[in-house]
Amino acid sequence: MKRQRHRHKDSFSILLISHMGQSGRQFHISELTFRLLLFMLFLICALVLGLIWQIPAGRRQRQLLEAHLAEKEQMIAVLESEKETLTAENQALARENEFLMLVGKSGEEEKVSGLTEDKEESQSDPAFPGLSPSSEMGMLLSAYTEDEPYISLNTHVDDRLIAAGNGTITAVSSDDTYPLIIELEHENGYQTRYMCRQMAELQLEENTQVKAGDILAVITSDNTQLDYQVIFEGEPIDPLNVIDAKG
Repeated sequence: MKRQRHRHKDSFSILLISHMGQSGRQFHISELTFRLLLFMLFLICALVLGLIWQIPAGRRQRQLLEAHLAEKEQMIAVLESEKETLTAENQALARENEFLMLVGKSGEEEKVSGLTEDKEESQSDPAFPGLSPSSEMGMLLSAYTEDEPYISLNTHVDDRLIAAGNGTITAVSSDDTYPLIIELEHENGYQTRYMCRQMAELQLEENTQVKAGDILAVITSDNTQLDYQVIFEGEPIDPLNVIDAKG
């Protein structure tokens, strides 16, 4: 018979000796258990070291967050200060606007009062061209604009062009657009101009003195366009304002 060899497992003995006079104790640990204990000890040491390393890292992170928060708080304080400044400026502007509105309103009232007085004086002046330029105030074709500084009226056969105020016929002429143009000079700085798109029958000659309501010409064609212009001190104005001032 062959002789069998027995393998002996390595083991470790731990001897605990008491200093109190008691008997000691001895423990036997296998190699595998010893290695497991060593691995667990290494793992615990690694975890402890990791925690120790994380403490300053967390502290630095906290410091960074606190610095960022302080910066945000400082920015909020600056924005609040700017908001207060803007609020104060808006209030000042609002007060200034109210003051200007009051001043403007006062000035407008004075202006309206002055215009009313001027209108009343103008109405009493027979030379003021406040009458309608036509005996039949036809349909308004176009209003006064800066590009076309006159009003356009639609007139019909037998409608009469009348002097809007006392004055003198200073010119009777024509051009490529208007077969008949009549210009009147009034004594109060006003001029009136009657411009017919079609020929009309002239009733008075140039240099004739006229009174308000005198017939200047008679319309001889239906749907004749009359362009009527009023000039005050060399500048054209809206004729409707002058007519409204009179009526």
